Amino acid sequence: MARYLEAKCRLCRREGEKLFLKGGKCYSNKCAIERRPFAPGMHGQGRRPRRASDYGLQLREKQKVKRLYGLQEKQFRAYFQDADRMSGVTGLNLLQLLESRLDNVVYRMGFASSRSEARQLVRHKHIQLEGKTVTIPSCNVKEGARLTLANKATEHLRVKASIESAAQRGLVEWMDVDVATNQGVYRQMPARDQLDSSIHEQLIVELYSK
Repeated sequence: MARYLEAKCRLCRREGEKLFLKGGKCYSNKCAIERRPFAPGMHGQGRRPRRASDYGLQLREKQKVKRLYGLQEKQFRAYFQDADRMSGVTGLNLLQLLESRLDNVVYRMGFASSRSEARQLVRHKHIQLEGKTVTIPSCNVKEGARLTLANKATEHLRVKASIESAAQRGLVEWMDVDVATNQGVYRQMPARDQLDSSIHEQLIVELYSK
C-alpha cells in the first residue's frame, strides 16, 4: 500500500493549520507551522494570496481531513461511499466512520500521541479489542467495545508520556478511559458538536457528489 514518506509538517503547512500529525511536537514551540506559517516549497512564502474557487475550497477540505486521519485517496473515497449508503447525514456519517477506526480510537484514548503512532501500536500487537489482539488499524470499533493496552506496551516511555499528556489535555467525551488499568471503552459514536468545528464536511460531500 502506498505511504506518505515525506516530512509530515509540510502537510500542516500546506493546509495552513495544525493537523497534529507529530504528537507532542505539535503542542510545543518546535511546531513547524508556528515557526513558518506559510506553504512549503521555495515559492511558498512569496505566493500572492488569491481567492480560492468553490472547487478549490472543497478539494482543500477533503485533503485536510484525509491527511488528518492518515488515509490514502482510495481508502477515503471508500469511507465516503459507505457513509453515503447509510441513513442520516452523509457528512456526519463520514466523520463517525473515521472516528470509529481502531487506530483513531487508540489515539483518542491517549495511548498514542498521534494517529500514526497509534497505527504502529496496533500493527505491533500492543492493542487488544474485546480481549483479542487485533493488528488491523482500519478495524471498525463498535459502540461499547473495550480496548486494552498490552502489558509490554505500558513499559514503553513514549506510551507513558502519551497517557500523561492526554490526561493533562483532557480526553474526549464519548470514551471512558481507566488510566490505572490501561483500558478504555468506546462508549458511543460522537455527536457533531463533539467533533472538531474546523472541519467542514459538507464541502467534502459537495466535492464527491459532482
